[in-house]
Amino acid sequence: MSEKYCDEHDEEFGSFRKKLCAFLGVLVLLILITIFLIWVILRPSKPRVVLQDATIYSFSLSSSLTGPNFLNATIQVTIACRNSNDRIGILYERAEVVALYKHQQITLPTALPTGYQSPNDDVIWSPFLFSVNSPMAPYLAAQLQQEQAMQLVRLQIKLNGRIKWKVGAWMSGIYHLYVNCPALIAFGSGRSGVVVGEAMKVELASGCDVDVGLGG
Repeated sequence: MSEKYCDEHDEEFGSFRKKLCAFLGVLVLLILITIFLIWVILRPSKPRVVLQDATIYSFSLSSSLTGPNFLNATIQVTIACRNSNDRIGILYERAEVVALYKHQQITLPTALPTGYQSPNDDVIWSPFLFSVNSPMAPYLAAQLQQEQAMQLVRLQIKLNGRIKWKVGAWMSGIYHLYVNCPALIAFGSGRSGVVVGEAMKVELASGCDVDVGLGG
């Protein structure tokens, strides 16, 4: 009698477990379909980024024919970022900015404020970039000296970060944000530079290349 009861109990438990697994499977499938439909319908667009200006507080290269070359610089850049989506917000989990000269990093990374950007909202970042005795390869130092003599230095301002898309309570996984802004720095007030105290402010209004990719 007890064995028959146990067998019936095991069968009922097995049937319940199968129904529970089927229910959970259908629920997960519905959630995935909902997320997919939200993604397809809304189609999030990449943020639009513009490098508005750069203020040069110092920019000096110590050169030597036999020894290393070191760069010291203090630069403040103004970066405008617009979320052009109508219904999708952007959560910035991490972001940092560096300056490069001919693809060589010449400043330390500067962290940007994290936070949420509403749809069709604009945010302005004005980070300082510092180069403290940054070593430069001899051939790069020679090219930089030539550009300094011409009072026209070509830099790159790069922003790397991690973002998430947000719609209501739903939030996507992590995406990597890559931004590359060309910065043509014109030294001397006779060009586009404006003397501000002991600094030189250069208006750029340079559009940036933006790429967003799946992250981990």
